[in-house]
Amino acid sequence: MADVKITVRRNGPFRVEAAPGSIEVVDADGNAYDLSARMKEGKLAFSLCRCGGSVNKPFCDGTHSKIGFQAAEAAVKASDQAQSGTTAQSGLPPEADASRLKV
Repeated sequence: MADVKITVRRNGPFRVEAAPGSIEVVDADGNAYDLSARMKEGKLAFSLCRCGGSVNKPFCDGTHSKIGFQAAEAAVKASDQAQSGTTAQSGLPPEADASRLKV
């Protein structure tokens, strides 16, 4: 199993679970967030906001449930992406996938 597990919660945050010391969350200036209070049952566990409404960003504060946040979060198999004409890396149609641009 991977050292870090990120679970996409239905219409909610990204749930991050990791071994102690195996992950660091930093802000745009490179300053690390204190994750010491986020230890549960011997592992690091916290949720990252994805609705944009948390007052405790980047961490989730439950606002998503108050504002009715809805998201598409189902994992797509590579074979399904090929049939739908999307790229495996981004899930975008090939013409919209900037990672495929040649410079």
